Amino acid sequence: MEPQEIHEFSEQLKEGAEKDMTHVSLIIAILAVLVAMVTVMGHRQHTEAMLEQTRAADQWNEYQARRLRMQQLETTSDLLSLQPSSDSAAVQAKLASYKQRMAKWGPELDKDAETAHELENSVDRAERRAVRFDLGEALLQISVVLASITLLTRHSKYVWAAVTMGLAGLVVAASSFLVR
Repeated sequence: MEPQEIHEFSEQLKEGAEKDMTHVSLIIAILAVLVAMVTVMGHRQHTEAMLEQTRAADQWNEYQARRLRMQQLETTSDLLSLQPSSDSAAVQAKLASYKQRMAKWGPELDKDAETAHELENSVDRAERRAVRFDLGEALLQISVVLASITLLTRHSKYVWAAVTMGLAGLVVAASSFLVR
């Protein structure tokens, strides 16, 4: 063989090897896009959990404020009924007004507590979803690394392991939509 032929032959071998690895590069690119998508979805779930936690805290604060007002009104009613008065009709009218308010606030307190518990359940649900997205993201990142090893070693077993790991990551991330 002539030197020119040897050079052309080696170039053909290099081109052939690169063509064999283009599918691996494409798989890496697809996996990288999936990692980005799952990462964004996971961040959104974490943000939703934080917002719901804030709403739950606000709801509990409202419950506590109403409960304090009700307790103050109960104490005022008790003190008013024990105090001697020159105008007992006015005292009785005021006590009736206070009791009417307390009767109104009782169900509102129950509703506030129920709403706060629902918001806490929403926080738990969002956190469980976020954990699944995080695990899916980790599996997808590992799959990108495994596929990258294929480019270095030229062994296709790594790309198949990467595809398998990537599918597992997708299944775990998609399972977050099943969390209720």
